[in-house]
Amino acid sequence: MKFWNPFRQVKRILPRGLFGRSLVIIVTPMLLLQGVVTYAFFVRHHDIMTQQMAKGAAADVAFLIDVVSNYPAGPLRDALLAKAARDFDYKVIFYSGRHDVARTYGHFTPHLKDAMNSVFNAQFGEQYPFHAGDLGAYVTLEVQLKEGVLYLVILKKRLVAASAAVFELWMAASSLVLIAVAILFLRNQVRPIEQLAFAAEAFGKGRAVPDFKPYGATEVRRAAQAFIVMRTRIERFLQQRTEMLAGVSHDLKTPITRMRLQLAMAGDGADIDPLQKDLREMEHMLDEYLDFARGEGGEDMQSVDLAELVQETVATARRADTDGRLRTEAMVPVTMSIRRQSLKRCLTNLIDNALKYGTHVAVALLRNGRFVEIVVDDDGPGIPAARREEAFRPFHRLDEGRNLQSGGVGLGLAIARDAARAHGGELVLQDSPLGGLRALVRLPV
Repeated sequence: MKFWNPFRQVKRILPRGLFGRSLVIIVTPMLLLQGVVTYAFFVRHHDIMTQQMAKGAAADVAFLIDVVSNYPAGPLRDALLAKAARDFDYKVIFYSGRHDVARTYGHFTPHLKDAMNSVFNAQFGEQYPFHAGDLGAYVTLEVQLKEGVLYLVILKKRLVAASAAVFELWMAASSLVLIAVAILFLRNQVRPIEQLAFAAEAFGKGRAVPDFKPYGATEVRRAAQAFIVMRTRIERFLQQRTEMLAGVSHDLKTPITRMRLQLAMAGDGADIDPLQKDLREMEHMLDEYLDFARGEGGEDMQSVDLAELVQETVATARRADTDGRLRTEAMVPVTMSIRRQSLKRCLTNLIDNALKYGTHVAVALLRNGRFVEIVVDDDGPGIPAARREEAFRPFHRLDEGRNLQSGGVGLGLAIARDAARAHGGELVLQDSPLGGLRALVRLPV
């Protein structure tokens, strides 16, 4: 039984990039703090002030009710109401004989209703129903008395704290300024890390990054400098290996050429043919050794039409395959930067292996999102899923009926995978729709 994990759910909605996550780390506490401050202001301060202001207005209204209730209609009451209106800054009108204020309240200003209820109940009980309404910058108040209706027009700022809107504006403006500053700061801090990731990815794909320089925070500079040192060591190792193997190739091929010449001068014979076969096998083995050890060194990247390269490799294989077993399927036009000979060697090895053990071979070039896939299918005996990774081991020959390196030294698939990985891609073996083995080269575009 799986339990619901809230942290896992939160991870799903969090940004995946460093910039987004850093921004969340900075902005979230700031917004929480402002939320707490806003709550404290409005609930503990703003609401209390509004209640006090409304209670003051309610006390003023209670005074006016006392005037109307205790003084009969006449000049004296009118003078008292006029004086109170001037002192309180209210508009006061008394409609004698009206009895139309309902006891069910639909007040515009709830603070005024609560405050007046509190004051009226304390002084008069619930005998005076009232109704508050909105009139722009004013609040209208109607109070039902025994003699009639007391109508007042009160400035809204006398009932509601006016600093709320200013406070909200300052909070919103300060939040936007802080977020903008955080974005600019984080952008400058994250950019060196992005450049380092780009340089590492480009180097992994075999592309040169000559203009990469360490900058940013101290830790980022150290990581970038370590990457540069590592890249220099790898490039020096590849160059030394390539130069050494070029010398080995020259030293070994020279005596082999002399032996071949001597056998050619010896004529034909029962002893000559096996020796010539051994020499051809030695040359083939030497070529495989050099191809495997050379890897990605010694060749520059160039922009190539991948569909054209695949077609060219297939055409070369067809010249050796006179039975018409090789066909091409979908060929999506894709132009990308690759090491042409290295990738062609990879495809040649895969096609040769497929032709060696299958009666029908199909080659296709497909586009899958941000990857391009080269597929080589055959209908041969295939390789069990548990042993497919074993087939990539250098100098390793499978004991099954299908031995991908039969007649070689066990380097065909190793060379092909190295070429794919040198381009930042991968070579995997899968079940083929034809019933045999599928070799799939996946390269990032």
